[in-house]
Amino acid sequence: MQKSNVTAARVTAALGLIVGAGGLANAQPYPAKIVRMIVPGPAGGGTDIIARIVAEGLSRQYGQTVVVDNRGGGAGMIGTDAVAKSPPDGYTLLMAYAGVLTVNSALFKNMSYDPIRDFTPVAMVAQVPAVLVVHPSLPVHSVAELIRLAKTRPRALNYASSGNGTSGHLCLELLKETGGVDIVHIPYKGGAPAMADVLGGQVPVICNNLVEVLPHVNAGKLRALGISAASRSPLLPNVPTMAETYPGFEADTWFGVVAPAGTPAAIIDKLNESIRQIKDTPQVKTRLAQMGANAIDYAPAEFAAMIRREMEKWGKVVRGAGIKPE
Repeated sequence: MQKSNVTAARVTAALGLIVGAGGLANAQPYPAKIVRMIVPGPAGGGTDIIARIVAEGLSRQYGQTVVVDNRGGGAGMIGTDAVAKSPPDGYTLLMAYAGVLTVNSALFKNMSYDPIRDFTPVAMVAQVPAVLVVHPSLPVHSVAELIRLAKTRPRALNYASSGNGTSGHLCLELLKETGGVDIVHIPYKGGAPAMADVLGGQVPVICNNLVEVLPHVNAGKLRALGISAASRSPLLPNVPTMAETYPGFEADTWFGVVAPAGTPAAIIDKLNESIRQIKDTPQVKTRLAQMGANAIDYAPAEFAAMIRREMEKWGKVVRGAGIKPE
């Protein structure tokens, strides 16, 4: 009887080893299937371009398809919410930008997702600075001169933006708060009509992304006063940062990958390292530089801390300026 028990135990152990070995053989390394990267905006926009750069790089590295899935609408909240509600397995990612994680929470009272609770930051990809520009007819040549003029002419100056709560709107509201001036906001339905009126001189001031204003600055149609990034841009090396006038001033647009909360740390770390390697390739460096983008390397914890800081910063600006969604 005792011998029979020993034999049975050995058979059971052997079977356990066989089953375990089979499980290990079947457990394929991540990613074992198609990865979907959701862009909470239309194809062709800045977020979409950055997402496709990252998706192409990940596809090459992993030998697995990474598809870009554009889900615009609702100020980016439709696509963002879809990721928040996806399984935390690394197969659904979000190419986030500042608005959907750090601005919307201040603009909208009843969001369907929580930027902190519902996501795990993976990797920052890039920051794109904005440029404060004026029509050449405005007699100012620096940020300090613009502030002095605005102080002598309260509410006499206007500035354009592509809409309430957009990066250009927030950039100027931060400048107004910092400089203690009152410049009137003229919101447009999109960047193109806003830029058209600034180029035509109807509205003298705008803060817009570097790539959109660069050709007009180089052609002398607009005058650049300051860069919103922490350092000067090689595309406009003679234009000072706004922080050179107001230390600490930053109003960049940033792009980064996040995953649903609860995604395993091993997958987060693998994606972070892969994205860092993608940004280090000469081809991607060139493509980002052409967009005026600065590649940023953050560990997941650093990215999470940055998101919290940005939420606090822009929440204060939105509440202070009384900004409401359109």
